Formats: sequence, C-alpha cells, structure tokens
Amino acid sequence: MKLFVTVKSLGKRKPALARNEIELNPTPETLRDLITATVALNVQKLREKQESVALIPFLTGEEIQAQGEIGKVGFGSIYNDGVPDIEDAVNTAMQAFEDGLYRVFVCDEEAIELDAPLSLHAGNEIVFIRFTMLAGGLW
Repeated sequence: MKLFVTVKSLGKRKPALARNEIELNPTPETLRDLITATVALNVQKLREKQESVALIPFLTGEEIQAQGEIGKVGFGSIYNDGVPDIEDAVNTAMQAFEDGLYRVFVCDEEAIELDAPLSLHAGNEIVFIRFTMLAGGLW
C-alpha cells in the first residue's frame, strides 16, 4: 500500500521537513503497526545508504533546489557507521510516542491509541509532528 508521509517539526519556520511516498506491505492495522513499519523502513533505508558509497559526491541543480525547499542542502553523508538495530529503534519510537514527543495524524485525524484499529487506504496522508525541545538556561 502506498502512503504519503509528512514529517513536521513545531517551532521551525519551514512547515514541513519532508514528504515521502512509502510502500508498506502488509497494510498496518494499528498505530503500533504503522510506527513499527515506518521505523523498520527507515532503518532499512539507512542501512542501504551506509552500504552505498559514492566516489565523488555531487548534487545536481534539481537536488539543490529540492533540498533548499526542505531547508537543508547537503551530500547526505552519514558519519555514524554503527549498524542500527530495528528492535531498539522501534522501542525508542514507541517510548517517544508514549512520552508525547511526537503525534501522528492519519487523514487529518489524530491517532491516539497505539492498539486501536486504523482505517488506511492507498494514498492516505500520514503526518508525524515532532515537538521541539526548548533549550537554554535561566541565567
């Protein structure tokens, strides 16, 4: 099933960090399944990116334009060469959801319960909103 995932971060001037089309098989039936599948897909993409090495990295004009719209232009270098563990990443994502560090919206409806059934259809828009932690001192 093809879905469109948008990641937003409150407190940023740019409205959206990224909007990607993803393919999830089988179709997630709960929010827990959706988060697990999304995290697993991202860890898999990171592993593939770590394994592919460009001899001479370069950006085309289109890539510079697309990355500029997101707000960050770079070569996509990965400096941490550790192999991520999917189970640890999923556990961290679940804990972050339970702690309220991000919210999930499916077709403009907030998904609150991890184990409540989701009604997903091909082409649905899923939005992850990350809450930005404020940093600074009082003095």
